[in-house]
Amino acid sequence: MHKARDDRRALGAEGEARAAAHLKRRGYRIVERNVRAGGVEIDIVAARGRLIVFAEVKTRRSDTFGPPEQAVDAAKQARIARGAAAWLRGPGGRRARVERVRFDVIACLAAPDGSWQIEHWEGAFDGN
Repeated sequence: MHKARDDRRALGAEGEARAAAHLKRRGYRIVERNVRAGGVEIDIVAARGRLIVFAEVKTRRSDTFGPPEQAVDAAKQARIARGAAAWLRGPGGRRARVERVRFDVIACLAAPDGSWQIEHWEGAFDGN
């Protein structure tokens, strides 16, 4: 039983690393990963200029139970928005340095052959 949980954890960590690399290739700076704010874990906080992106990463081995991005339901979106608001209230006047906030979902699908499919949904939800 622990092996399955460890395998899922490792898969999730690999997906998050690939999502962060994906963002970097597109000109984003990774500000923080797996940060807790307001009792919520935010997978990736990234910046490009004065835009801050809060990215939720969902990783799966198959889409048998639907695509990974479908796991980011309304309740999960509300939690992420709550965490983002807490993060923005954080030290150093973060909010003052931010012009725009966006909520993205990055879906990572690990194929049995070792290849990965990454889909980046910019502005996946509005955070309200």
